[in-house]
Amino acid sequence: MTIPKEIPSPEPRRLACSRCGTEFGCDLSGNCWCAEETARLPMPVKGEDCLCQACLRKAAAEASAAG
Repeated sequence: MTIPKEIPSPEPRRLACSRCGTEFGCDLSGNCWCAEETARLPMPVKGEDCLCQACLRKAAAEASAAG
């Protein structure tokens, strides 16, 4: 009988906020900080990637105030 090898978890990817350039990590296994965030926005627009926590909250506040 062989013992299956454990598959290591992927390293969190390093991102730079599309709006301010702040670096942060995103865990592709679903344990990203944003999963716990209450601010929700549509997916990023074309050419934009994830936002840092501060920019996400700011964008959510602006969207709430506008509409």
